[in-house]
Amino acid sequence: MKVAVVRNRSYKGVIGKLGAPCQERYGRASVQAVINALRTAGHSVEVLEGDITLFDRLMQFMPPDPSTGIPTGMVFNMAYGIQGESRYTHIPSMLELSGVPYTGPSPFCHTVALDKVLTKLLMQLHGIPTPNFRVLERPDGNVDGMKWPFIVKPRRESTSLGLRLVHNKTELVAAVDEVITNFQQSALVEEYIDGREVAVALLGNDPVEVLPIVELDYGDREVRIMTKPDKFHKTGIEPKKLCPAPLGEAKTEELKKIAVRLFHLTQCRDYTRLDIRLDKDGNPYVLEINSMATLGGKGGLVMAARTGGYTFKQLVWRILDVAHYRYFNCPAPRGINAGEHGRYRRTIEQTAGSESA
Repeated sequence: MKVAVVRNRSYKGVIGKLGAPCQERYGRASVQAVINALRTAGHSVEVLEGDITLFDRLMQFMPPDPSTGIPTGMVFNMAYGIQGESRYTHIPSMLELSGVPYTGPSPFCHTVALDKVLTKLLMQLHGIPTPNFRVLERPDGNVDGMKWPFIVKPRRESTSLGLRLVHNKTELVAAVDEVITNFQQSALVEEYIDGREVAVALLGNDPVEVLPIVELDYGDREVRIMTKPDKFHKTGIEPKKLCPAPLGEAKTEELKKIAVRLFHLTQCRDYTRLDIRLDKDGNPYVLEINSMATLGGKGGLVMAARTGGYTFKQLVWRILDVAHYRYFNCPAPRGINAGEHGRYRRTIEQTAGSESA
């Protein structure tokens, strides 16, 4: 099958520069690892830029079947977008407009998940525990009634961009001002939950598979939050990842149920990851859901998948398969049936049979 891997490498393919620029992008090694996995499965792969050139490139690479109009390929979406408030939605929206199937969430899910405030309001509405919060439009906003210290972060960012732990009014004002100035958006201020932190990754749709939970072990670190340098592996004291997390069966099942519920509430699909804090009494508080969970080799999703029995290639194949199943009620067609892929293929055929039963 033809598979276009869409990513953002150059941010020049726009008509004009308008709105907050995206500060996320996949590294070359991560994109190449996905390409290699897809080609190993016998797919014809081309890498396309997620910008205004995408329509023409897709038409050239995977024109529709002339007799039926059905797409002749699929997109493996690795594009975070270029600019603006809803950048995660841009490529999925373009693909839906052009009639091309793709991996990952819809524009609706990305809209909810990228906006941390919308996600938290949804959780509150449905009784899913999340830290108390305020949304501040100016540095001197009101936080009366909240318990210090606070976590301050942009309303619509990820990878810990702009995240700070603050202990007093002076630090709060500076952190909120930084968010408003540097990210051109309001600041989310939430109560800091002192305790353990875990990541819960999910894979598939119906049924959705909850992968082994990953714990971030901060050891004796003074700042027990995942910072931007941690996520980009720029610090020598990056927290260790423990998988499966030593939580006990009851707590593990509790977190899995919360994750599946939020997965469905936000209408996520194919794969995602939740970040959850546990207070000193073990009570869970969901921080956010990541609709574009990284496929980087050191990320929590990849670690959880490996602990759950997937090689990296099998994880990529599985994401493509569950997405293809959504559209066409069958796994993605391939050209190789031996070795590791052959073993995986037999497992997928068995899974597809149970899903259609």
